[in-house]
Amino acid sequence: MAQKGEAGLDLEAEYNNRARCPDHPAVMARWKASAEAARAAHPPVEIAYGDGPRERMDLFLAGEGRPIAVFLHGGYWQALDKNWFSGIAPALLANGVGLAVPSYDLAPQVRLGRILDQVRTALDRLREETGALPVVFGHSAGGHMAAAMLSEGRASAGVAISGVFDLRPLIPTSLNAALGLEEVEAAALSPIDWPVPAGAVLDCVVGGAESPEFIRQSRDMADRWGKAGAETRFEALQALDHFTVLDPLFDADSALIRRIASLADGLNARILANENVLDQGLGQI
Repeated sequence: MAQKGEAGLDLEAEYNNRARCPDHPAVMARWKASAEAARAAHPPVEIAYGDGPRERMDLFLAGEGRPIAVFLHGGYWQALDKNWFSGIAPALLANGVGLAVPSYDLAPQVRLGRILDQVRTALDRLREETGALPVVFGHSAGGHMAAAMLSEGRASAGVAISGVFDLRPLIPTSLNAALGLEEVEAAALSPIDWPVPAGAVLDCVVGGAESPEFIRQSRDMADRWGKAGAETRFEALQALDHFTVLDPLFDADSALIRRIASLADGLNARILANENVLDQGLGQI
């Protein structure tokens, strides 16, 4: 039986992307193949950020002093891990930017709040390694978490790809069987209502062929945070669905990769400028 939203939308059809995109197994097979090739060509360093078997993060370094971006994977907080997305690394490395990809525990074994805690710990661990706040980008559930980390000041900028920023529409869908969200918890974990840090930069990117609800979520997030003072961008990528929307991340010359690299390079330039000011000050003592 279809679950209807306030506007009469079939929320199951709007949010169940695997059902909506019957060719998703072929797209995901490309992710896996590209990941295996990337890991062979650029073996990552694995960093533990906790004691659990999934509390691990792959780190692909672009060179000493080069910035690192963090990718938070999707799967509705109940599927996949870091090993699926190593294939994003070559495009960023070609632009002089490293990549970190953490895994995290999955629902229903843990609650969504616990997953957010793990991502917080992973980013804090990376900051210990680099001394800098990273640029964070993520897909679907990862887009939600990227916005959450930006709200909390754990990221310097965020790029949310096909994010879910208001979790309440998920409650009546089959996707919630593993998540177990109720109204109060879903509202509390929806970053569309979270504080917007001064100077926040958030891009909300979505596939132009995605469901109207996913497009609305990204547009509303960019609008809400923009009105609250963030620098936001909304973009719907023509003809791409919820899975093929990641295609640009495998192309070193794509506008999306160049945007992420630009944000990371901008952060790196600010860090170096601050270090130079500090060095000059120390030289005068």
